[in-house]
Amino acid sequence: MLLSIVLVTFASCGGGDEGVDIEVSVPVSVEEMVLGPIEEFITATGTVKASMEITIAAELGGDYILLDNAKTGRSFALGDIVKKGTKIIRLVNQEQVNNIRVDAHRLTLESARLDFEQQQSLYDKGGITRTELTAAERSYIDAKYSYDNALINLAKLTIIAPFDGVITSLPYYSRGVEVGQGVELLSLKEYTKLQLEVSLPGKELGRAGADQVVRIMNYTLPDDTLSGTVTQVSPALDPASRSFKAMIEVDNPDLILRPGMFVKAEIVVASSDSAIVIPKDVIQVKQRGKTVFIVQKGAAQERVITTGLENPGWVEVLDGLEVNDRLVVRGFETLRNRSKVKVVR
Repeated sequence: MLLSIVLVTFASCGGGDEGVDIEVSVPVSVEEMVLGPIEEFITATGTVKASMEITIAAELGGDYILLDNAKTGRSFALGDIVKKGTKIIRLVNQEQVNNIRVDAHRLTLESARLDFEQQQSLYDKGGITRTELTAAERSYIDAKYSYDNALINLAKLTIIAPFDGVITSLPYYSRGVEVGQGVELLSLKEYTKLQLEVSLPGKELGRAGADQVVRIMNYTLPDDTLSGTVTQVSPALDPASRSFKAMIEVDNPDLILRPGMFVKAEIVVASSDSAIVIPKDVIQVKQRGKTVFIVQKGAAQERVITTGLENPGWVEVLDGLEVNDRLVVRGFETLRNRSKVKVVR
């Protein structure tokens, strides 16, 4: 009898805590909701090209002379920035100069001009016929064409930059060595503006359009983001790839990007300057829809949200969250509605 009483007493003392539910507070990190900007964009990659480029070959042969760059005080070299009209190379060929006969054509032109003016005066006074005046005018025009052509041919012995640009190729020739007609002498590129052609997936047709803003990034220059603009969009899909082409002009005033570089482009197709924006990775997709957790009075509250604009990192919330809500951004994976939480940094 005594043993039975002891067992009952022991069981009563030892099992008193059974069935008590002790809930542990889950540590979470939160961010307070404020209004901010968000952009939705299409990502593409491609290789940038110079907006203008030219390779100049010798139209006439001659002895090679590389001229000096007034800005550097030395001969022109690769990488030099030159202005339109800058003389870079001169070819010396006295035989060609003699054959061109610029001075002779100039004298002929001056003589023809004086004769035409004299004939014009006589015609005004009735001294010659219209036919005679026309013949004098024709001689003057022919002389002018001959002189202009002589100047054009003479200019072929001097290599001049046809536009502002950077020297990207300058084959080496010893000073005074004779180079023949057709030999490459110079390559020049203008890339303060760059051109980028990208292929976009067919599902984006209708969203990408001319004049949209583009961000341009190079993988080797992560801290430099350049701006660009969509200039052209193809209205048709490539039947093989189901993609379409878009052309982008890139502003490159400091020559940070170089022709031939591989870049990433983000074409901004929609934006909002004042929206509730949350990290994309805090959203959980459940049967009820997209959900997130906020913290109220020390407990997690599950909210079903409606989303709008989005990009790879961020999402606009149209409904379900309000300014000043404290959104759980870390520790939400194991939460349930009304779970007790402890906010930590």
